[in-house]
Amino acid sequence: MKIDWTEYLRVHTSRTNLLIHLFAVPLFIAAAFSLVKYVVRGDWVSAAVVTACAVLAMALQARAHRAEPHRPRPFSGPLNFLRRWFNEQFVIFPMFLFTGRWWRQWKAAGIFDES
Repeated sequence: MKIDWTEYLRVHTSRTNLLIHLFAVPLFIAAAFSLVKYVVRGDWVSAAVVTACAVLAMALQARAHRAEPHRPRPFSGPLNFLRRWFNEQFVIFPMFLFTGRWWRQWKAAGIFDES
């Protein structure tokens, strides 16, 4: 899979957005896996709680993008939304974080005191 880092970096420049993504993406991932577990078990109350967590993670990220000078390109439809959303949560953001790109964006976003 080829990732367009230029586009991704363009819409993840604000420290607010970067920090929110740092917490909201793992929340979404944990909620998604937990949802599968609870649905298989038939634990509908827990499934509803983790669904609410996933929706909260989505809302936080959408809100965080408002702090950006450049917005992500609009979704072209429901399938485009699902494809892009799950790709960002499970593939792109983890790669962004673990390759050090998140840290470089954080440092570039403002004055950083390394002491």
